[in-house]
Amino acid sequence: MGHDPAPLTSVCVFCGSSDAADPALFSASAELGRAIAAAQLRLIYGGGGVGLMGACAIAAHEAGGQVLGIIPEFLKIKERRLDVVETITVTSMHERKLMMFEQADSFVVLPGGVGTLEEIVELLSWRRLDLHAKPVVFWSPNGFWDPLFALFQHTVDHRFTPPEFMDSWVTVERIEDVVPALLAPRGAAAVLAPEVARLS
Repeated sequence: MGHDPAPLTSVCVFCGSSDAADPALFSASAELGRAIAAAQLRLIYGGGGVGLMGACAIAAHEAGGQVLGIIPEFLKIKERRLDVVETITVTSMHERKLMMFEQADSFVVLPGGVGTLEEIVELLSWRRLDLHAKPVVFWSPNGFWDPLFALFQHTVDHRFTPPEFMDSWVTVERIEDVVPALLAPRGAAAVLAPEVARLS
């Protein structure tokens, strides 16, 4: 007889650290932080006070949520370590990513750059290798992540990646759909709203 998955208690948010991003993305990231706090999920993030990650973490903290930042020593100044929340300083990017993975039981991906890409490709690679089955939700406003999904599909089309890999995540277009997609019964997120779609 099967067992229901354990309820989610934490979520790791991968996102950009650039302060030059569209202001609308900052507002949406803060909205997500508040939603994570309201859902009583612990936010795990990269430890900085800059970019979308800073906006999300500060909003979650100010809304009374639990926040854990994990930041490498060499980035404490560049990414302006956020000292108002619990923060662990590690020695390397590898240690940071591993600890973020271990501390979180679900993941959200917001718009970001090369660093965000590196994090999510590794996360999905581990999923591909059956090293985890943690929920992954992409927020893709105005199709932000569509080129990445097209690249993944390209590898499927050329038979380097199995078709079922494309079921490894859920994509939402509205920031308010992120937390409901995380909390939905596994496999049910696609029916939350017309804007919530699992790629296939």
